[in-house]
Amino acid sequence: MTAATPGRPLTLSVVICAYTFDRWNDVLAAVNSVSNQTVPAAEIVVVVDHNPELHEKLGAALPHVTVVENRKQRGLSGGKDTGVEVTSGNVIAFLDDDAVAHPDWLRHFRDAYTDENIAGVGGTTLPLWESARPRWFPEEFDWVLGCTFTGREPGPVRNLLGGNASFRREVFTVAGGFPSHIGRTSAQRRPLGCEETEFCVRVAQHRPEWRFVFEPRSVIWHRVPAARETFSYFRSRCFAEGLSKAAVTRSVGVSDGLSVERKYTTRTLTRGIARGVGQALRGDRGGIERSGAISVGLFSAAAGYARGGAPLRRRPRMVEA
Repeated sequence: MTAATPGRPLTLSVVICAYTFDRWNDVLAAVNSVSNQTVPAAEIVVVVDHNPELHEKLGAALPHVTVVENRKQRGLSGGKDTGVEVTSGNVIAFLDDDAVAHPDWLRHFRDAYTDENIAGVGGTTLPLWESARPRWFPEEFDWVLGCTFTGREPGPVRNLLGGNASFRREVFTVAGGFPSHIGRTSAQRRPLGCEETEFCVRVAQHRPEWRFVFEPRSVIWHRVPAARETFSYFRSRCFAEGLSKAAVTRSVGVSDGLSVERKYTTRTLTRGIARGVGQALRGDRGGIERSGAISVGLFSAAAGYARGGAPLRRRPRMVEA
Protein backbone atom coordinates (compact mmCIF):
# COMPACT_ATOMS: atom_id res chain seq x y z
CA MET A 1 0.00 0.00 0.00
CA THR A 2 1.29 3.46 -0.85
CA ALA A 3 1.73 5.87 2.03
CA ALA A 4 1.37 9.62 1.79
CA THR A 5 4.71 11.09 0.74
CA PRO A 6 5.87 14.54 -0.40
CA GLY A 7 5.69 13.19 -3.95
CA ARG A 8 2.19 11.82 -3.55
CA PRO A 9 0.15 13.61 -0.87
CA LEU A 10 -3.17 12.22 0.27
CA THR A 11 -6.16 13.50 -1.66
CA LEU A 12 -9.53 12.90 -0.07
CA SER A 13 -12.71 12.46 -2.10
CA VAL A 14 -16.05 12.48 -0.26
CA VAL A 15 -19.01 10.30 -1.21
CA ILE A 16 -22.55 10.92 0.03
CA CYS A 17 -25.25 8.39 -0.91
CA ALA A 18 -28.81 9.71 -1.27
CA TYR A 19 -32.07 7.99 -2.15
CA THR A 20 -35.16 9.97 -1.09
CA PHE A 21 -36.67 13.46 -1.33
CA ASP A 22 -37.52 13.12 2.36
CA ARG A 23 -33.88 13.96 3.10
CA TRP A 24 -33.52 16.81 0.63
CA ASN A 25 -32.53 19.39 3.25
CA ASP A 26 -30.29 16.85 4.97
CA VAL A 27 -28.36 16.16 1.77
CA LEU A 28 -27.87 19.87 1.13
CA ALA A 29 -26.64 20.33 4.70
CA ALA A 30 -24.26 17.37 4.39
CA VAL A 31 -22.78 18.75 1.17
CA ASN A 32 -22.46 22.21 2.69
CA SER A 33 -20.57 20.81 5.70
CA VAL A 34 -18.09 19.09 3.38
CA SER A 35 -17.71 22.22 1.26
CA ASN A 36 -16.55 24.14 4.33
CA GLN A 37 -13.75 21.83 5.51
CA THR A 38 -10.45 23.27 6.71
CA VAL A 39 -8.79 20.67 4.48
CA PRO A 40 -10.75 20.86 1.22
CA ALA A 41 -12.06 17.69 -0.37
CA ALA A 42 -10.54 16.89 -3.75
CA GLU A 43 -14.12 16.34 -4.92
CA ILE A 44 -17.60 15.78 -3.53
CA VAL A 45 -19.74 13.08 -5.14
CA VAL A 46 -23.42 12.51 -4.40
CA VAL A 47 -24.64 9.09 -5.56
CA VAL A 48 -28.41 8.82 -6.03
CA ASP A 49 -29.88 5.36 -5.58
CA HIS A 50 -32.16 4.60 -8.54
CA ASN A 51 -34.25 7.74 -8.27
CA PRO A 52 -33.99 9.63 -11.61
CA GLU A 53 -36.05 12.61 -10.48
CA LEU A 54 -33.95 13.10 -7.36
CA HIS A 55 -30.79 12.74 -9.44
CA GLU A 56 -31.94 15.44 -11.84
CA LYS A 57 -32.98 17.90 -9.13
CA LEU A 58 -29.90 17.41 -6.98
CA GLY A 59 -27.73 17.93 -10.06
CA ALA A 60 -29.46 21.26 -10.66
CA ALA A 61 -29.28 22.30 -6.99
CA LEU A 62 -25.62 21.35 -6.55
CA PRO A 63 -23.74 22.60 -9.63
CA HIS A 64 -20.40 22.52 -7.76
CA VAL A 65 -20.82 18.84 -6.87
CA THR A 66 -20.66 15.69 -9.00
CA VAL A 67 -24.10 14.05 -8.84
CA VAL A 68 -24.32 10.58 -10.36
CA GLU A 69 -26.78 7.71 -10.42
CA ASN A 70 -26.02 4.42 -8.69
CA ARG A 71 -24.57 2.18 -11.42
CA LYS A 72 -24.71 -0.93 -9.26
CA GLN A 73 -27.35 -2.94 -7.46
CA ARG A 74 -29.93 -0.91 -5.56
CA GLY A 75 -28.87 -0.12 -2.02
CA LEU A 76 -26.20 1.54 0.07
CA SER A 77 -23.45 -0.90 -0.91
CA GLY A 78 -24.05 -0.30 -4.62
CA GLY A 79 -24.09 3.44 -4.06
CA LYS A 80 -20.77 3.37 -2.22
CA ASP A 81 -19.17 1.17 -4.87
CA THR A 82 -20.33 3.62 -7.54
CA GLY A 83 -18.78 6.45 -5.54
CA VAL A 84 -15.46 4.63 -5.43
CA GLU A 85 -15.55 4.17 -9.20
CA VAL A 86 -16.23 7.80 -10.09
CA THR A 87 -13.86 9.46 -7.60
CA SER A 88 -10.17 10.10 -8.17
CA GLY A 89 -8.77 10.68 -4.66
CA ASN A 90 -6.41 8.15 -3.15
CA VAL A 91 -8.59 8.18 -0.02
CA ILE A 92 -12.39 7.94 -0.22
CA ALA A 93 -14.41 9.25 2.73
CA PHE A 94 -18.08 8.40 3.25
CA LEU A 95 -20.61 10.64 4.97
CA ASP A 96 -24.23 9.74 5.66
CA ASP A 97 -26.80 11.78 3.78
CA ASP A 98 -28.47 12.83 7.06
CA ALA A 99 -25.29 13.93 8.83
CA VAL A 100 -23.11 17.03 8.98
CA ALA A 101 -19.35 17.07 9.46
CA HIS A 102 -17.25 19.22 11.77
CA PRO A 103 -15.03 21.61 9.76
CA ASP A 104 -11.93 19.62 10.80
CA TRP A 105 -13.43 16.23 9.90
CA LEU A 106 -11.25 15.65 6.84
CA ARG A 107 -8.16 17.17 8.45
CA HIS A 108 -8.21 14.62 11.23
CA PHE A 109 -8.83 11.82 8.74
CA ARG A 110 -5.84 12.92 6.69
CA ASP A 111 -3.54 13.26 9.69
CA ALA A 112 -4.41 9.79 10.98
CA TYR A 113 -2.89 8.06 7.93
CA THR A 114 0.51 7.97 9.57
CA ASP A 115 1.88 4.83 7.93
CA GLU A 116 1.27 2.68 4.88
CA ASN A 117 -0.46 -0.13 6.81
CA ILE A 118 -3.35 2.06 7.92
CA ALA A 119 -6.03 1.02 5.45
CA GLY A 120 -8.87 3.12 6.78
CA VAL A 121 -9.81 5.72 9.39
CA GLY A 122 -13.18 6.29 11.02
CA GLY A 123 -14.44 8.99 13.36
CA THR A 124 -16.92 9.86 16.08
CA THR A 125 -20.59 10.06 15.15
CA LEU A 126 -22.74 11.96 17.65
CA PRO A 127 -26.56 11.85 17.72
CA LEU A 128 -28.40 15.00 16.71
CA TRP A 129 -31.75 14.37 18.42
CA GLU A 130 -34.91 15.84 16.95
CA SER A 131 -36.18 16.30 20.51
CA ALA A 132 -33.89 14.89 23.22
CA ARG A 133 -32.32 11.59 24.24
CA PRO A 134 -35.04 9.45 25.83
CA ARG A 135 -34.31 8.76 29.49
CA TRP A 136 -34.28 5.02 28.90
CA PHE A 137 -31.89 5.08 25.90
CA PRO A 138 -28.45 3.66 26.89
CA GLU A 139 -25.35 5.19 25.34
CA GLU A 140 -23.99 1.66 24.90
CA PHE A 141 -26.58 1.25 22.13
CA ASP A 142 -25.97 4.47 20.22
CA TRP A 143 -24.97 2.25 17.27
CA VAL A 144 -28.73 1.70 16.89
CA LEU A 145 -28.79 5.31 15.64
CA GLY A 146 -25.71 4.93 13.45
CA CYS A 147 -23.64 6.68 16.13
CA THR A 148 -20.55 5.89 18.16
CA PHE A 149 -21.37 3.88 21.28
CA THR A 150 -19.85 4.24 24.73
CA GLY A 151 -16.92 1.85 25.08
CA ARG A 152 -15.38 2.37 21.64
CA GLU A 153 -11.72 3.22 22.27
CA PRO A 154 -9.37 5.27 20.05
CA GLY A 155 -6.81 3.37 18.01
CA PRO A 156 -6.99 0.11 16.03
CA VAL A 157 -10.46 -1.37 15.56
CA ARG A 158 -11.83 -4.36 13.68
CA ASN A 159 -14.20 -2.30 11.55
CA LEU A 160 -15.25 1.27 10.90
CA LEU A 161 -18.80 2.65 11.06
CA GLY A 162 -19.96 3.19 7.50
CA GLY A 163 -21.48 6.67 7.81
CA ASN A 164 -18.24 8.22 9.04
CA ALA A 165 -15.34 6.36 7.47
CA SER A 166 -12.50 6.67 4.99
CA PHE A 167 -10.49 4.07 3.08
CA ARG A 168 -7.40 4.06 0.90
CA ARG A 169 -8.30 3.33 -2.70
CA GLU A 170 -5.99 0.28 -2.77
CA VAL A 171 -8.29 -1.45 -0.30
CA PHE A 172 -10.99 -1.81 -2.94
CA THR A 173 -8.53 -3.16 -5.48
CA VAL A 174 -7.48 -5.93 -3.11
CA ALA A 175 -10.78 -6.88 -1.47
CA GLY A 176 -13.42 -5.75 -3.95
CA GLY A 177 -16.41 -3.61 -3.04
CA PHE A 178 -19.06 -3.53 -0.34
CA PRO A 179 -21.30 -6.62 -0.13
CA SER A 180 -24.55 -6.26 -2.07
CA HIS A 181 -26.22 -9.06 -0.08
CA ILE A 182 -25.71 -7.26 3.24
CA GLY A 183 -26.88 -3.81 4.26
CA ARG A 184 -29.79 -1.52 3.64
CA THR A 185 -31.88 -0.76 0.59
CA SER A 186 -34.80 1.61 0.17
CA ALA A 187 -37.11 -1.36 -0.49
CA GLN A 188 -36.42 -3.05 2.87
CA ARG A 189 -38.69 -2.62 5.84
CA ARG A 190 -36.14 -3.80 8.39
CA PRO A 191 -33.27 -1.41 9.22
CA LEU A 192 -30.47 -3.78 8.20
CA GLY A 193 -26.80 -2.87 8.14
CA CYS A 194 -23.27 -4.23 8.71
CA GLU A 195 -22.05 -3.92 5.13
CA GLU A 196 -19.02 -2.00 6.42
CA THR A 197 -18.34 -4.69 9.05
CA GLU A 198 -18.23 -7.45 6.45
CA PHE A 199 -16.08 -5.31 4.18
CA CYS A 200 -13.50 -4.47 6.86
CA VAL A 201 -13.26 -8.09 8.04
CA ARG A 202 -12.82 -9.24 4.45
CA VAL A 203 -10.04 -6.69 3.93
CA ALA A 204 -8.25 -7.94 7.06
CA GLN A 205 -8.55 -11.54 5.87
CA HIS A 206 -6.81 -10.60 2.63
CA ARG A 207 -4.20 -8.34 4.26
CA PRO A 208 -3.71 -9.12 7.97
CA GLU A 209 -1.00 -6.47 8.27
CA TRP A 210 -3.41 -3.66 7.38
CA ARG A 211 -5.18 -1.79 10.18
CA PHE A 212 -8.32 0.26 10.64
CA VAL A 213 -8.11 3.14 13.10
CA PHE A 214 -10.74 5.00 15.11
CA GLU A 215 -9.85 8.71 15.27
CA PRO A 216 -12.34 10.29 17.72
CA ARG A 217 -11.53 13.86 16.65
CA SER A 218 -13.09 13.30 13.21
CA VAL A 219 -16.58 14.26 14.32
CA ILE A 220 -19.92 14.26 12.56
CA TRP A 221 -23.46 14.73 13.85
CA HIS A 222 -26.09 12.25 12.67
CA ARG A 223 -29.74 13.34 12.68
CA VAL A 224 -32.07 11.23 14.81
CA PRO A 225 -35.71 11.77 13.79
CA ALA A 226 -38.50 11.31 16.30
CA ALA A 227 -39.43 7.94 14.75
CA ARG A 228 -36.06 6.57 15.88
CA GLU A 229 -36.49 7.78 19.45
CA THR A 230 -39.10 5.10 20.20
CA PHE A 231 -38.61 1.84 22.05
CA SER A 232 -40.26 -0.08 19.21
CA TYR A 233 -37.62 1.20 16.76
CA PHE A 234 -34.90 0.32 19.28
CA ARG A 235 -36.10 -3.29 19.48
CA SER A 236 -36.56 -3.55 15.72
CA ARG A 237 -33.10 -2.16 14.99
CA CYS A 238 -31.45 -4.54 17.50
CA PHE A 239 -33.26 -7.51 15.94
CA ALA A 240 -32.18 -6.36 12.48
CA GLU A 241 -28.59 -6.05 13.70
CA GLY A 242 -28.74 -9.70 14.73
CA LEU A 243 -30.00 -10.64 11.28
CA SER A 244 -27.22 -8.60 9.70
CA LYS A 245 -24.54 -10.14 11.92
CA ALA A 246 -25.77 -13.60 10.89
CA ALA A 247 -25.25 -12.60 7.25
CA VAL A 248 -21.76 -11.31 8.10
CA THR A 249 -20.73 -14.58 9.78
CA ARG A 250 -21.98 -16.56 6.81
CA SER A 251 -19.70 -14.45 4.63
CA VAL A 252 -16.52 -14.18 6.71
CA GLY A 253 -16.87 -16.83 9.43
CA VAL A 254 -17.97 -16.80 13.07
CA SER A 255 -14.54 -16.18 14.60
CA ASP A 256 -13.85 -12.94 12.71
CA GLY A 257 -17.50 -11.95 12.35
CA LEU A 258 -18.17 -11.92 16.11
CA SER A 259 -14.72 -11.18 17.58
CA VAL A 260 -15.67 -7.68 18.73
CA GLU A 261 -19.25 -8.53 19.69
CA ARG A 262 -18.09 -10.99 22.35
CA LYS A 263 -16.03 -8.32 24.11
CA TYR A 264 -18.81 -5.76 23.67
CA THR A 265 -21.32 -8.11 25.32
CA THR A 266 -19.17 -9.33 28.20
CA ARG A 267 -17.57 -5.97 29.06
CA THR A 268 -19.39 -2.96 27.69
CA LEU A 269 -22.95 -4.20 28.22
CA THR A 270 -22.23 -5.82 31.58
CA ARG A 271 -20.72 -2.58 32.83
CA GLY A 272 -23.65 -0.62 31.40
CA ILE A 273 -26.20 -2.74 33.26
CA ALA A 274 -24.25 -2.41 36.52
CA ARG A 275 -23.89 1.33 36.05
CA GLY A 276 -27.62 1.73 35.44
CA VAL A 277 -28.49 -0.22 38.58
CA GLY A 278 -26.03 1.90 40.57
CA GLN A 279 -27.56 5.10 39.20
CA ALA A 280 -31.02 3.85 40.16
CA LEU A 281 -29.85 3.14 43.71
CA ARG A 282 -28.60 6.73 43.88
CA GLY A 283 -32.01 8.10 42.91
CA ASP A 284 -31.84 8.22 39.08
CA ARG A 285 -34.99 6.36 38.03
CA GLY A 286 -33.77 6.30 34.45
CA GLY A 287 -30.86 4.09 35.48
CA ILE A 288 -32.96 0.96 35.86
CA GLU A 289 -34.74 1.78 32.58
CA ARG A 290 -31.40 1.97 30.76
CA SER A 291 -30.29 -1.31 32.32
CA GLY A 292 -33.54 -2.89 31.18
CA ALA A 293 -33.12 -1.49 27.67
CA ILE A 294 -29.62 -2.99 27.46
CA SER A 295 -31.05 -6.40 28.36
CA VAL A 296 -33.86 -6.06 25.83
CA GLY A 297 -31.46 -4.88 23.14
CA LEU A 298 -29.10 -7.80 23.73
CA PHE A 299 -31.94 -10.33 23.70
CA SER A 300 -33.40 -8.81 20.51
CA ALA A 301 -30.04 -8.92 18.72
CA ALA A 302 -29.52 -12.53 19.80
CA ALA A 303 -33.00 -13.43 18.55
CA GLY A 304 -32.26 -11.82 15.20
CA TYR A 305 -28.97 -13.66 14.96
CA ALA A 306 -30.73 -16.97 15.62
CA ARG A 307 -33.46 -16.14 13.11
CA GLY A 308 -30.77 -15.35 10.56
CA GLY A 309 -29.59 -18.95 10.64
CA ALA A 310 -25.98 -18.07 11.47
CA PRO A 311 -23.32 -20.77 11.06
CA LEU A 312 -21.92 -22.55 14.09
CA ARG A 313 -18.54 -23.46 12.63
CA ARG A 314 -15.60 -21.20 12.08
CA ARG A 315 -14.53 -20.31 8.60
CA PRO A 316 -10.77 -20.42 7.93
CA ARG A 317 -9.01 -17.07 7.53
CA MET A 318 -8.04 -16.12 4.02
CA VAL A 319 -4.46 -14.91 3.74
CA GLU A 320 -3.36 -13.75 0.32
CA ALA A 321 0.24 -14.43 -0.55
